[in-house]
Amino acid sequence: MSPAARNSPGLSSDSASVQDYVKVIYAFTEWQDKPVTMTALAARLKVANSSVTEMVRKLVDLGLANHKPYNPVELTPEGLRLALLMVRRHRLLETYLVHELGYGWDEVHNEAELLEHTVSDTLVDRMSARLGHPDRDPHGDPIPSADGTIELPAAHVLSTLDEGHQGRVARISDANPHLLRYLSDEEIRLDTAVTMLGRKPFGGALTVQVGSGGRVRELDLGDELAASVWVMTEGRHEGCTLEKS
Repeated sequence: MSPAARNSPGLSSDSASVQDYVKVIYAFTEWQDKPVTMTALAARLKVANSSVTEMVRKLVDLGLANHKPYNPVELTPEGLRLALLMVRRHRLLETYLVHELGYGWDEVHNEAELLEHTVSDTLVDRMSARLGHPDRDPHGDPIPSADGTIELPAAHVLSTLDEGHQGRVARISDANPHLLRYLSDEEIRLDTAVTMLGRKPFGGALTVQVGSGGRVRELDLGDELAASVWVMTEGRHEGCTLEKS
C-alpha cells in the first residue's frame, strides 16, 4: 500500500465501497474483452461519473488499480487478489443460499451483496467444504479457489453462435432476476442442451432447440435473452493462479 493510502483517513481495502469497486472492475471483463472505462463503471454501478472518478482515485492511492486520464481502469496484482477474494465470497454465498437454505437463483444476488462484506474467511472456507468445494455458482460463474485460482469454461454467448451449433448451457447472467425466473419456467438451466436453429427474418428472434430425450422443444429468444446465455464448447481455458507476495 502506498504512503498516501496509509495516511488517508477512513480509507482502507477493507471498506465495503473499495471491495465493491474492485469486484465490479474484475467482473466487467471476466466474460468479455471490452475494457473498463469510467463511463462503463458509472453505468454498471448506477452512480454519477464524478463518484466513480473519486473512487478510482482512491483505488489508485491504495495500490489496487492503475488509471490514466481517458484510459481504461485496470486492477493491479494486489487489486486482483482482493477482487477474487470478494468474488469467491459472493459466489459461495449464492451457492450456499440456494443449496442449503432453499433460495431461488433469482433471489440470491442481493443477499450475497450484503453478506460478503461481513463473513470471515473461515466461514467462507467452511461453506465451501460443506458444499463439496463447488467450482461454479448457481448461474455458472466460476468460483475462485482459496489460493486465488480461477478457471473459466470455454463458453460463448448464445447470440454469437452459428446455425447448427450444439452445446450445453454453461452460464446465465444474473443481472435480471425476471429473466432468471422466465428461464426457470422454460426449464432452461445450467447444463441444458441447446442447438442453434437460426434467426427469424429481418432481425427477428433467435430460434433454438432446448432439452434432450423426450423433452426437446423449440423456443424463440429475444436479443436480451440470447445475450444472457453462454453455451459450453469443447475444451477449457487454462486457469490462472495469483502468486502471493
